[in-house]
Amino acid sequence: MSSILIKNAQIVNENSTRHADLFIKNGRIEKIDPDLSNLSADQTIDATGKILLPGMIDAHVHFREPGMENKADLHSETRAAVAGGVTSFMEMPNTKPATVTNQLLEEKFTLAATKSLANYSFYLGASNKNIDELCAADPQKVCGIKLFMGASTGNLLVDRPQTLEAIFKNVNLPIAVHCERTDIIQANEKQIRARYGDAIPIRFHPIIRSEEACYKSTAHAIELAKKHNAQLHILHITTARELHLLNNAPVSEKKITAEACPHHLWFCEDDYETLGTKIKVNPAIKTAADRAALRAALLEGTLDTVGTDHAPHLLAEKNQPYSSAPSGLPNIQTALISLLEFLPPEVVAQKTAHNPARIFNIQDRGFIREGYWADLILIDPKKNHTVSTQNIEYKCGWSPFENLTFKNSISSTLVSGQLAFHNDQIFNTVRGKRLVFNRF
Repeated sequence: MSSILIKNAQIVNENSTRHADLFIKNGRIEKIDPDLSNLSADQTIDATGKILLPGMIDAHVHFREPGMENKADLHSETRAAVAGGVTSFMEMPNTKPATVTNQLLEEKFTLAATKSLANYSFYLGASNKNIDELCAADPQKVCGIKLFMGASTGNLLVDRPQTLEAIFKNVNLPIAVHCERTDIIQANEKQIRARYGDAIPIRFHPIIRSEEACYKSTAHAIELAKKHNAQLHILHITTARELHLLNNAPVSEKKITAEACPHHLWFCEDDYETLGTKIKVNPAIKTAADRAALRAALLEGTLDTVGTDHAPHLLAEKNQPYSSAPSGLPNIQTALISLLEFLPPEVVAQKTAHNPARIFNIQDRGFIREGYWADLILIDPKKNHTVSTQNIEYKCGWSPFENLTFKNSISSTLVSGQLAFHNDQIFNTVRGKRLVFNRF
């Protein structure tokens, strides 16, 4: 690996900001000092006027490979990731086939080694029938278990009480949970269908996938986690009511943590009128008051991380009527710069890098420290970024953020000490590394 010297950076790390130089060798941060002009490097980057952050660790993505490569694949979506400052990701199991065995899991790791520009890990999916597979997963090599406690596709919905009890009792990995109550969703939809038939307006999405459906499922997951002293990570919190189930203790003191997603932090129910099914996601985007509560909870520490839930579909699919349009949207390329519109850089670093690294016990990543892997991003606060079809890297080719202009832009992204994105150029030959976890 080539050595890289970053000069004159404004380094934001661990709730502090300082101006310094940073020297990278063999993929790791070798030295941080106010003046490293005495060192020679294969490449020097002048970071004058730019902010240096730890790269985003996105613990919640759907990259669609294997089985749905017409929508996305590991190469296309990690191109988008590094262009957006995401240096590591953890991918969900609802691919085809669903990743419910350790053999299928390892096949994904093999694919990523040849295709991914970012560092990677993959969740093993829970089902009603695979508790032995979940217990056999290697805690040092697998990021966690994904559990759907609400409506899902295929065989990934876990709805048997005895299975849920067994998972929370016996699994020694972080359990990342999608919380929605299927019975409540179905009852709500039945009522709306009685009135509208198949022509349900999109504005009813947050009524069908309601606050109550989220709250009751989240409360149940927390109850199970406390009963069995399990490590629970609640994905995509969407309501102010759910926040009352959580606390704002430091992450180091929590076994129950929670995530917000950029689309729930940016949009609200008013946006269905203009964006329609493009912002149909599960759980649903809800009220402006919910959005405000989520933003405040990030600042207060009640919400611990931001994960994108990047879930691309083809535009032709999304343009179908409500009942037919799939849920999910692409947003990994704009996630970090959207956060900088309303959060200080120190908080962005904490929620996108430090806390994911702490929660999942990721080895030598998530912080700007000597000896750590150089997963870094340079932010240019003086250069705006307007989202357009010309600069979107997703294979699906669209974004719900199109035509929006953000105040900041990503100038450079380094993945394990390799320059993966620089001055609007993506370096396709870069390959990320498999994440390793310090556990037990």
